[in-house]
Amino acid sequence: MIQNTKAIVINTIKYGDTSLIATCYTENYGIKTYMLKGILTSKKSNVKLAYFQPLMVLNLTANHNNKGALNFIKDVEILNFNHSIYSTIKKQTIALFLAEIVYFSIREEEQNSQLYQYLETSFLWLETHDNCSNFHLLFLLNLTKFLGFYPEMKAVNSSYFDLIEGSFTNQNKFNAVSGENLVQFKKLLGINFDVLHEVDFSASNRQTILSILIQYFELHLSGFKKPKSLTVLKAVFSSL
Repeated sequence: MIQNTKAIVINTIKYGDTSLIATCYTENYGIKTYMLKGILTSKKSNVKLAYFQPLMVLNLTANHNNKGALNFIKDVEILNFNHSIYSTIKKQTIALFLAEIVYFSIREEEQNSQLYQYLETSFLWLETHDNCSNFHLLFLLNLTKFLGFYPEMKAVNSSYFDLIEGSFTNQNKFNAVSGENLVQFKKLLGINFDVLHEVDFSASNRQTILSILIQYFELHLSGFKKPKSLTVLKAVFSSL
């Protein structure tokens, strides 16, 4: 069935010598995977390789098959090109990292309009703002709202945060965040991107909070893998 939907490019892998398989998070159908036949060699096709960069926002006309099957794109239109993201090393590194995070976190082939809106709005914010050193941290934390394990806030003044339970507690458990790390972690709670510039993290704080968030994802998402781009991200932000 030929259908239209907005879509955010999440991942591409080479298939054979001339083709790609692209994974997108779509507004109407959740995660969808598309076969892009001949895209690496064809110059006349209206489906161009340049359209499928990480976090590109597209309008797709596609033949959608049953769940788990590859789909085929009939036509594509760029909605947000992300000039700033693709031309800035810092933003480009964030984009690659977050694309991997979404790829390993979201598998559902079903509509979730609120999650799609969060992704599109967040990535547009990244495109249009220069002060983005803490963007990936808040993005990860707020993504947990849609994945079902955002921190429980009832006992937020407790001395520990239990990563397994996702709640604050006064019991020092094995996977608990405490002390200065907890103080820094709490800076992200309950805020949005527009006040992110007010959060003061040192390079060391930023690395520590990132490690905590990655561990949090690993504990709550079956099959979640550390992004390969994590090492590059840490290197880029080590002196910021």
